Parts: sequence; structure tokens; C-alpha cells
Amino acid sequence: MSPPPVLWLVHADPRAAPTSLDAGERRRALSFTRPEIRSRYVSAHTALRRLLAERLGVAPGQVAFTREPCPVCGAPHGRPAVAGGTAHFSLAYSGGLCLIALADTPVGVDMECIPSPRVVAGLVPELHPSERAELAALPEDERALAFARTWVRKEAYLKGLGTGLARGLTLDYVGTGPTPTAGLPGWTVEDVTVDVSRAAAVALRQS
Repeated sequence: MSPPPVLWLVHADPRAAPTSLDAGERRRALSFTRPEIRSRYVSAHTALRRLLAERLGVAPGQVAFTREPCPVCGAPHGRPAVAGGTAHFSLAYSGGLCLIALADTPVGVDMECIPSPRVVAGLVPELHPSERAELAALPEDERALAFARTWVRKEAYLKGLGTGLARGLTLDYVGTGPTPTAGLPGWTVEDVTVDVSRAAAVALRQS
């Protein structure tokens, strides 16, 4: 069994400066027109570099990133990775927060605000047929939370695979109940507690 992933919750800091970020990260930061999104990105990537540097035994500015091949088409836009593959990570953003996961094997993390009933109604048809049936059987006041935890479990898994939503949401069953269903071969999925307004989950590939 792979060791469990280590998780950090990063709060956006408007004072954060991109001093340890590389040229690509700085360009990305400058591309955000909203200051709060820019500060969230800089805070998250500064924290990610610091955490990876501690694990790798290098300075934060020396951490080199790459993109793995996409499992769907083979192009270099798959899962973000550390060059050399000595550590695995995933990031998820929600509001002024970023959730970071670090692990020894491929990992994915997702975090979302609990959606409105209108949003739920529009996205439920994209889920696995069994998940759609489970949500339809729930009282309306329980449906949004159940949908949110289903969505973050599924997206964490797809981010871990490196496919993202290109794989589609109907193929894999993760369950809508309080505990994720153990039905993804070679992977474990666990819910993560953040606050009452958000759902979050982490998916880890077993070695």
C-alpha cells in the first residue's frame, strides 16, 4: 500500500511575491486580471515550491516542473509533475483557498463549493447512471451536498489519472453517500474535510 498523501490548505495572501516562481509561473500570475485570483495563485505555487523543495532537498526556486503525456492523446498536456518524477502533487482552488496534495505515487485532489440546486440539476446528467439514480432518490435538501462530494471524488480521480474531464464523468462510479465507494481498480479515494461550505476529496494510486 502507498503511504497516504499529505495535505495542506493554503490561504491566499495578497502580500505574496512571486520571488521563487519560474518565468512560466510569473507569466501565468500576470495573466490573471483579478488581484484576488493572482494572489491565490502566487500563494499556492509559492507554498507548493516550498513543500516540494523540503522533500527534494533543493531550494524552492530550483524545483523544475513538467507535463506528463496525456493518457488520452499522448500530447504533453497531462498531469503536472516534478521533472524526474520523484514526487507527485495536485492542487485544487476554491475561493481564497488552495488545497495541495503531495504523495509518492500519482495523486489528484479537488475542492468545490456546495452548488446551488440549479447547478446540480444541470450537471447531474453527466454523472454515472448509478450516481444519477442515487441522487434522484434523495430528498431535495440533501441533494446538493451529495452531488458535491460525488463531483470532487470523481474529479480528484480524473486529475490523478491525468485525463481531467476529457475522460468523461459517466464512466467511473464513486458513489454519492457519506463514504466513497471502493470501485476504482488500483486507486483509493477519500473525502477531505475543509469547511461546511465546501466538499473536497483526494485520490491516490496504489503502488
